[in-house]
Amino acid sequence: MIKYLHYLVIGALIVGGLVYWALKPSALNPMADPRAAEAMALVQTHRAQQAPTIRQALANRVQAMAARGQGVRMGEWRVQRQQGDLYLVRVYVREKGTRQWFEREYIWQVNLASKSIQAITLPATALMPLEIEPPSPGARDAVSS
Repeated sequence: MIKYLHYLVIGALIVGGLVYWALKPSALNPMADPRAAEAMALVQTHRAQQAPTIRQALANRVQAMAARGQGVRMGEWRVQRQQGDLYLVRVYVREKGTRQWFEREYIWQVNLASKSIQAITLPATALMPLEIEPPSPGARDAVSS
């Protein structure tokens, strides 16, 4: 009887784990929502100031801090759907200060319709490349006349 009870408990745990895995919210698993996965990929592979991609730039910063002996931990990448084609992609980096830990929050807003990325927080802005837009043709004509 005890043996069957053990099998029943183990079976219930396995079934419960499978149900949780199948029904967990997409915020915990962005790969469950293909559009959320696309938003994350757009941010991670976007070019950065100091590295070919944002993901590499962030990893390089974390590795440089760790090499200096500073305590640092990078959190998981998370995606949150806002509305329509807008998604927020965020990652936290915890850094050890002189007395306590603090977090830098990197957040980007992704518009999947236009495939555009906009940095929302100051740390995220520091990773984005500097883009100097050329003047529009109408502005050049107005200056020359």
